Amino acid sequence: MNPVGRDPLAGVAIAPAEAWQAPQLEALQVRCFPTLGAQELMRAEHFLHHLAVFPEADLVAVARTAPDGRPLLEPQVVGLGSGFFVDFDFAHPGHTFRELIDDGWYGRHDPGGAWYYGADVSVDPAWRGLGLGRRLYDARKALVRKHGKRGIVAGGVLPGYAHHKHAMSAAAYVAKVVAGELTDPTLTMQLRNGFVVEGVLQGYLEDAAADDWAALIVWRDPDFRSDGAAVRAP
Repeated sequence: MNPVGRDPLAGVAIAPAEAWQAPQLEALQVRCFPTLGAQELMRAEHFLHHLAVFPEADLVAVARTAPDGRPLLEPQVVGLGSGFFVDFDFAHPGHTFRELIDDGWYGRHDPGGAWYYGADVSVDPAWRGLGLGRRLYDARKALVRKHGKRGIVAGGVLPGYAHHKHAMSAAAYVAKVVAGELTDPTLTMQLRNGFVVEGVLQGYLEDAAADDWAALIVWRDPDFRSDGAAVRAP
């Protein structure tokens, strides 16, 4: 059992990926996204390539102790926040996941891009409900601020839509989640992390549960200044 008052994530650190983690990151994808088509999942060779394209592309959560404080026999990858910089076209926002992430290779990464495209936030099922997702989102927001980007844009998958797709459209489902009338395991958490919905994306990725729909979500850094001046207290 977890000792009273102990942070279950005390033994978890989030840092840019290292090469040895690539096989574990591939396995994490499979555990986290069982309903996605195999071609939508990134493999070890993708994660190794990211290191060359953008060393900060993959922010990896590594646990050295279990949530109850027991030491693990070896470090374990339990979460990932992944993405890259782009100039996203909000006038023409329609896109597919594989198109934007260049089939997992992140070839569209542009160091001068104004936005961070959020390709993936995943938490090992055994580590969910402990706040790790929020920490991964916070790590990505810190990366955005470090590089002076406007914010984060992403396609948010809709795992909860599977239970409602026979009764309503994806747009209606998303609207009800935004209004608080329904709860989605992913979108609700993203809304709580400061994202807003700016539309829905049809055919975004092969996901049998959500009929390939996703929400277009955006987080705009409230502290962003186009002139690059700092607006936060030191």
